[in-house]
Order: sequence, then structure tokens, then C-alpha cells
Amino acid sequence: MRSLLEAQKKLLPDLLEIMQKRYEILHSISLMAPIGRRALAASLGMSERVLRSETEFLKGQNLLSADMSGMRLTEEGHELLQTLNDFMREALGLKELEMALQQRLNIARVVVVAGDSDRSPWVKKEMGRACVACMKEQLRSGDIVAVAGGTTMAAVAEMMTPDAKLHDVLFVPARGGLGEDVENQANTICAKMAEKATGRYRLLHVPDQLSDEAYASLIEEPAVKEVLELIQSCRMVVHGIGEAMTMAKRRNTPPAEMETIIDRHAVAEAFGYYFNERGDVVHKVKTVGIQLEHLPHVEHVIAVAGGASKAKAIRAYMKQAPRSLLVTDEGAAKALVGETSPLPIF
Repeated sequence: MRSLLEAQKKLLPDLLEIMQKRYEILHSISLMAPIGRRALAASLGMSERVLRSETEFLKGQNLLSADMSGMRLTEEGHELLQTLNDFMREALGLKELEMALQQRLNIARVVVVAGDSDRSPWVKKEMGRACVACMKEQLRSGDIVAVAGGTTMAAVAEMMTPDAKLHDVLFVPARGGLGEDVENQANTICAKMAEKATGRYRLLHVPDQLSDEAYASLIEEPAVKEVLELIQSCRMVVHGIGEAMTMAKRRNTPPAEMETIIDRHAVAEAFGYYFNERGDVVHKVKTVGIQLEHLPHVEHVIAVAGGASKAKAIRAYMKQAPRSLLVTDEGAAKALVGETSPLPIF
């Protein structure tokens, strides 16, 4: 297929560009349907005039339909999108990018989706879809899955779909509440993921960060202790990677600790640990739930993070997690391998 693509690029470069543009439109509608033309144009960085012309063509091919609620793919549109997926990944160079990133980060497996989630919100949903596919490859009946919080994990939960083998999977939060918007807390995401997977869940009703005295007392509470034992016996952990200063602000970190995070040049955060560019832990928040030392004993760890702005955080954290599977986007991947972030194709 590679040689055919190279020939097409030389003989029919315009054809490949048009295919890519129309693929992106179909792909975006599939993730955000029903969606209006104005919202779609803003998401894709395309003028409404150009988008109107393209969507009229696609409707004429019976690939999408439109009503008062917005546009959505037809059954034929979904089938074509599935057929094009592997071809477009090859055309966009995503498979080569995955291999290059695996070598650069020295990790076992990377999955890269098209686009940059810093620029296009729908890309985060595509990372969620890719993460769900990776989870289903590895999960089996009776497994326990620990799920962290954050906006990227919320996208994973949104893209979860039912699967017969997930009926007996137990979803648990990887940590206590962060004090952020309730829809982005691990408890909420855990429950939503279990509901959409038709699985089961248990919740952890404790704050994310505690004083030493409160921590020692809470972890001895029978209900908390039982959930913590389930979390620590999980077979899979799914989590995001945060940019250090963003996470410190979301946690309402006290000034003295904030100064430590800044002075020690933290660039990444996961599970309450802050990492510098070398991957060293430079600060830790006392949290209830998964600890860094637990991860080597977990069979499958999936980290999900994207956007060119997250490249430095991803690089730092992955130095601590060579066994992890990384799901990321083209923006972060190209930044990590030294290329520029992808520009809109329109």
C-alpha cells in the first residue's frame, strides 16, 4: 500500500488532498453527530462556504443526512468510513509516526490518532475511541479496571460501548475526588464507563488529597479499605497525563507547595506525582488510591494524552512507565519526534 500511496501523491496529489478533506468531514460528523454546519466548520477550521459545498456533495453521494437537529452519517457513510480508516492512517503517515514514537520514548506500543486535540475538540473523542478499542483487546470477564479522572478520561467514558465480555468487568476509580467539575472526577467517569460498558462499578468517597492524620484514619475505614483493596488488585489502569502547572492550579495547591513545584521544574503530573523533564519525582501529593509503586504490578496500563502542548509532559511521564501503552494524537506525536504540529488541511 505504501508504494501505491507514493505513486498517488506524485501523479494525483490533488485527489489525495480531496480524499483527506472529505474523510475528515465524515470522521468529525461520526464523532459529533448530530452537528450543525457552523459548529462543524469551527471545529475543522474551515469556512462555512467551503463546508457547505463539501457537505452538499457528500449528501448527494448518500453518505450523510441533515435535519433540524444537524448532520449525521448514513449507514452507507459509516461503512465507507470504516473502509477508509486503514487507508487514511497509511496516507497520513500515522503508522510510521507510531513506530518512530515507540523508539523515541522506548515504550512497547503507541497508538496515534489524526489531528491535534489542542486545536480540534473532536480529536479527544477519537483518542477516547482508540483507548476503548485497546481496552477491549485486553479485558476479560472478571477483570478490575481502575480509571482516573480528567477531561481526557471523560472522553474515554463517552466513547465506551457495550461488549458481552465486559458484563462482569468491575470499574473502580483510581483515586479520590480532585475537587474539580463533578463530570471530570474519577468516580463519575468510572460510573459512566461501567454503565456504557454494561459492567459493574464501585466508588471511592474520599477527597483526592488529605493530611497525614486524615489519610491514616480514612484508609482504615472498612468501606474505604474494601475499595482500596479492589483498586490495588486491578488488572488494568487507564489514566491521563497532566501538565504540572495546570494540575497544580486545579488542585488549589497551597503557595508553599506551588513554589516547590515551580522551583523543581515540574512539567508533568499523574496520580498526584509531579515529574521533571528527566522523569524524576519532584513532588508528591498525599492521595488515596493508585500509587506509582503499584503500576509495575498491573498487567495493563494505558496512558491517554494528546495535544502538542502536552508533549513535554508525556515525554517526562513515560520515562517512569516504559511498560505502558500510550494513546495520543498527531499533534503530540509530531512534537515528540521533533516535527511541527499538523496544520489544518483546509
